[in-house]
Amino acid sequence: MANLTHANRELFRRRDDERYEDLATLAAFCRTQKQQSLDRWQPPQQLRPVVREGELLLAAGDDGEYQMNDWSFGQLCSLARVSRDTVNRLFPETAARVFADTMPTGQKPLQLLTSDRMLRSIHGVSYTRLWNLDVVNLIRDCATDFQPPQKGMNGATGLYAGEEDMFCFLIDPTGWTEIEGQAFAPGFFVWNSEVGKRSVGISTFWFQAVCQNHIVWDAVEVVELTRKHTAGVGSVLTDIRRSIDSLVRRRDERRDGFVKVMTKAMKDKLGDDAEGVLKELAKNGIPRQLAKDALEIAQQQGRFTIFSLVDALTRLAGRVMNAGDRLEIDAKAAQLLMLAA
Repeated sequence: MANLTHANRELFRRRDDERYEDLATLAAFCRTQKQQSLDRWQPPQQLRPVVREGELLLAAGDDGEYQMNDWSFGQLCSLARVSRDTVNRLFPETAARVFADTMPTGQKPLQLLTSDRMLRSIHGVSYTRLWNLDVVNLIRDCATDFQPPQKGMNGATGLYAGEEDMFCFLIDPTGWTEIEGQAFAPGFFVWNSEVGKRSVGISTFWFQAVCQNHIVWDAVEVVELTRKHTAGVGSVLTDIRRSIDSLVRRRDERRDGFVKVMTKAMKDKLGDDAEGVLKELAKNGIPRQLAKDALEIAQQQGRFTIFSLVDALTRLAGRVMNAGDRLEIDAKAAQLLMLAA
């Protein structure tokens, strides 16, 4: 089993204005962000650093001049192959001259994503954008039983989106089922970046607990899928849908199977009398004294069903002080329950 810290990292790095209460408000933000954004294609020769009122801007041909945020400024430094740390120490006028001398001069156009007068990102022709809104709408469509976990210690819900990327942490609080005798529920992470800050992907899993730090404890069957923002990236939406559908289908299969086992366990007897029950318990590795104590509790209920005896063993485990002994009794109870499988 693994402890997953993806959501924990998001919990503590996100500002208040990047947190959302539910998928509907997250989708509304992503919709506005998409509507206000525009792709502009310009040859490298048309990009020119300029200084206005002490601020470094990027002029893009006839499209005007744009401010740069932290991400697009870093991308510009990468295009010009200059050190970001070095440029940050220069006066704006000096930085403009550095960029003017180092900007690429190729023939392939560059893709500029703008929002009003802000430059959100710069990419080459190989980059293919996937809008956050498309990802969120997909989640809302196919993960109807899932919701954010309990709020984190700082009030964050697990749903985030900002200028650079988005992240969703969702669980099914009604999907608890048994896996190898222990209780697990399904959940998943989904992430994307319209500006290329991170890949697009999904990680599905089954977990036992989520703490207020949004660490996912004791996760099993962790399956991760990621794609880069290159040609055909839109097909990842189909892959994400399949991942969620597979998680839901497995949840339903396990939940239905568990219900069948429990129903059968409540009907099937382990024996017709006390002596017969003790013999069956002994065959399944239950120590004689523990078996006699469980039988006494089951007799009070007037039945010797598998369920009544498992329930009795579970109650007895709760009275044991030593954690190791409790686990051993719980394991034997789970093994007994499998007789009804």
